[in-house]
Amino acid sequence: MNKDIIINETKIFVKNKLLSEGTGHDWYHIKRVYNLSTYLCEKENGDEFIIKMVALLHDIDDWKFSNNHNTTEDFLKSINVDKESMSKIMKIIKTMSFKGGVQDSTQDSIEGKIVQDADRLDALGAIGIARAFAYGGSKNRVIYDPHIKPMKFKSLEDVKNANNHTINHFYEKLLKLKDLMNTNTAKHIAEERHRFMELFLNEFYYEWNFHKDL
Repeated sequence: MNKDIIINETKIFVKNKLLSEGTGHDWYHIKRVYNLSTYLCEKENGDEFIIKMVALLHDIDDWKFSNNHNTTEDFLKSINVDKESMSKIMKIIKTMSFKGGVQDSTQDSIEGKIVQDADRLDALGAIGIARAFAYGGSKNRVIYDPHIKPMKFKSLEDVKNANNHTINHFYEKLLKLKDLMNTNTAKHIAEERHRFMELFLNEFYYEWNFHKDL
């Protein structure tokens, strides 16, 4: 198994699948997660092949925009990834998503912890803000409705069916991520990105309420 060839084939496959994806889970999100994962791997150690493959493939079967939940596994078989590696890759992918905080996403391997951190870091900061509104727009959600308070989800179905707005997503997920980082390196990066989101929200409410008596 030539790992470099497999990684390159995977890059081509994922790029073709997600280049024009419009919810903020596009090819450029994958590239950022891949680069962040590689950086975290250098700092925290781990199996670089597993980390890179998970980073590349983690959104292919994402429930938010994919109706086929076997594409990733079928692809790994088609490029002859060994069974042990495929098992590790699939286990991480199936368990790393936040999913409204209603399912256990705890990672028991450093590889899972690293890619989960990288994916969550890309949901923070300036890019995280942009992605939140891109996703909200793709679901026809309003930017903000002060009458709809942040929700406490009890199941994945609640997450999928919520009549929500994008600002609530900050309180239901994004502002929680800083304290959910696994690695010390990611925790340090998350602190700065978290502060930027808090600054954004303060400015957002200031502008929203400007001359609100009109």
